[in-house]
Amino acid sequence: MDVIMLRHPHSHKKEEFEPMALALGFFDGVHKGHQQVISAAKKTADKHGWKSAVMTFDPHPSVVLGRKHQHIRYITPLEEKKRLIADLGIDYLFVVRFTSDFAALEPQQFVDQYIIGLNVQHVTAGFDYTYGRLGKGTMETLLFHSRGAFAFTSVDKLEFGEEKVSSTKIRELLSEGLVRDASDLLGRPYRMHGTVIHGDKRGRKMGFPTANIEPDDDYFLPRTGVYAVKIRVKNEWHEGVCNVGFRPTFKSPDKPVLSIEVHIFQYTGDIYGEEVEVDWFIRLRGEQKFSGIEELAAQIERDKKAAVHFFDSKRLDEEA
Repeated sequence: MDVIMLRHPHSHKKEEFEPMALALGFFDGVHKGHQQVISAAKKTADKHGWKSAVMTFDPHPSVVLGRKHQHIRYITPLEEKKRLIADLGIDYLFVVRFTSDFAALEPQQFVDQYIIGLNVQHVTAGFDYTYGRLGKGTMETLLFHSRGAFAFTSVDKLEFGEEKVSSTKIRELLSEGLVRDASDLLGRPYRMHGTVIHGDKRGRKMGFPTANIEPDDDYFLPRTGVYAVKIRVKNEWHEGVCNVGFRPTFKSPDKPVLSIEVHIFQYTGDIYGEEVEVDWFIRLRGEQKFSGIEELAAQIERDKKAAVHFFDSKRLDEEA
């Protein structure tokens, strides 16, 4: 997949590109609803012998359009989004830098410069997609703004359990620690990329060495607590338990520092500096403060047994 970064005003010419079927959206999460939109665009491209393409934006529009500076954490930061869209077999990914100048484009200007001007023959987007200044362009106005230069398809909302599959809903679920439910909407376990860094090594002293993970990007982290996870280290997946929180047993409450620590089952070795991936499966319990190391170690052992039981049961269900 070719990734093309666009900053307004871009200088690309229509002649530079083969005819394309384009999926439009921000696509944070690349969840099942997004996959439906992107797959529809790819199907159209395949049918007509065109290239398939996706257009997304960076950063999130609310960073630019918000009344005050907002720090946004993403379900799928840009690099993760690139990986997931590439896995869907797309030929081109256009990443438009979302700036004040770009946001000020009138709907017709956006269509002329970023759709017609890139040789797009067909556009696919969700039914509620908006474009142009103040979101004045909608799927209802796209016929007028297309000038007859391209066709388009509006994709109806995808529902799961009578609720719309959306990035907002997934964020709500993650905020509540419901990673299993979030995974149902994503179509895969929630995943975070990171690097193993040095910690205070207290886990090692208790007999439960942990890998301290520093996220590679601005991931939207699940609610604090203990989770059953899988972690990929050196291209091999391992089961484990992850604590995401402020370690109240050891840390002063007036100096909270969020940490992500994974105790990897049946693994030994030095992995400092390794790039890893963490898949979150289920929240086992909330964050707790213990009276001392012995009480904490006993709880970690119970967490480990609970995670082992979860993964054993999961395997049995998959084999049934």
